[in-house]
Amino acid sequence: MPDTAMATRHTSVPITAAAVVADDCPIVELRQYTLHAGQRDVLIDLFDREFVETQEAQGLRVLGQFRDLDRPDQFVWLRGFGSMEARRQALEAFYSGPTWAAHRNAANATMVDSDNVLLLRPAWPGAAGALPQHARPAAGASGSAPGVLAATVFHLHEAATPALLDFCRHRMAPTLQRGGARHVAWYCTETSANTFPRLPVREGEHVLLGLALFGREAALEAFTDSAAWARGVAPGLAPWLARAPEIHRLQPTARSALHA
Repeated sequence: MPDTAMATRHTSVPITAAAVVADDCPIVELRQYTLHAGQRDVLIDLFDREFVETQEAQGLRVLGQFRDLDRPDQFVWLRGFGSMEARRQALEAFYSGPTWAAHRNAANATMVDSDNVLLLRPAWPGAAGALPQHARPAAGASGSAPGVLAATVFHLHEAATPALLDFCRHRMAPTLQRGGARHVAWYCTETSANTFPRLPVREGEHVLLGLALFGREAALEAFTDSAAWARGVAPGLAPWLARAPEIHRLQPTARSALHA
């Protein structure tokens, strides 16, 4: 998580954070937390109440937070930064600040592991610009926001090549859009050194991350049940893959800015 004074948690998003969104967040983290049994809603309640506006007050953006529909002890979230140096400054400010100091023990008590983190960048200019960022309800909202986000991690033999990204733009993305995805975004591994080593990230691997936002879970299920991907995408994609893709069906929390 990050840091900021509790007194600021009801303020509006600062201009610096909004600017990051407009620039597609050149640096993004996909953070997957494994939690103790029965603790996910405990963490979500704490996170959505204390760790959204307070992180954004430091100049980063909490892009979305989610329940993994197939893994009841998984909490997944995305946060974005204007640069690697901006990431360092924002994380130093948050994690040395009063909000994290006040709530870190409660947050950490819910977690088995918080080190499953991919450091990413948009796969090409504009590759992530389609993802919506909605206004959030006030702190204290519960339940879930509309839609479901299909997040797929494609593990690659090497860094994403121009040929793979061309295949992604002209075959993978259109297949998802024809299959009902409202918005599609693509990220690949950011290879810069971790500027905030206090929070580890996965290193020594290359991935392509696809995010496809569907209006309803049934729409995603209909796409999954169709043969469109298996017939039109999988055979051409296979040579680039080091192993089977990692697929997540993510339900936005009540205060996630990313939802249908």
